[in-house]
Amino acid sequence: MKKIIAFAGSNSKKSINKELAIYASSLIKDVEVVVLDLNDFQVPIYGIDEETANGIPEQATEFLKTIHSSDGIILSLAEHNGNFAAVFKNIYDWSSRIEQKLWNNIPMLLMATSPGGRGGASVLSIAKSGFPHMGGNIVADFSLSSFYDNFNEGKVINEVLLVSLEKQVDKFKNALNQ
Repeated sequence: MKKIIAFAGSNSKKSINKELAIYASSLIKDVEVVVLDLNDFQVPIYGIDEETANGIPEQATEFLKTIHSSDGIILSLAEHNGNFAAVFKNIYDWSSRIEQKLWNNIPMLLMATSPGGRGGASVLSIAKSGFPHMGGNIVADFSLSSFYDNFNEGKVINEVLLVSLEKQVDKFKNALNQ
């Protein structure tokens, strides 16, 4: 059975991106889904002086091992000021110090959502352009705008957006089975 890692690029206890990642993973049948929480991977703020003095934190190594143990990644990125949330950028930076191609060419469904009308479009664009250089195999992507208008009771309620998400999930499923 294939194993999928689903998580949000956020440490919010009420992360709308985590809700979206979990929902997207629920659309895939006959897979094991492991939901990660970045709060479980506490690492110091990355800096070369920190790395030189103390080495790579064990939690960064554990995060990367978890990613590499999967057959697919569903990641929904929070957008802070048009970019990655600090918690995600930090674990991303530490992981890249262990292995530059940290995403290991694992098929990825990359998503973002926000309360606003752009649905995290800026952070999604940054990730889509940068992740391939870090071993990212983005096989599908999706942006959910106006989260609170289009997501309720654990699911996408806007039919047009739901059909769009289902198409992206199907692309991801197909990549998992290749």
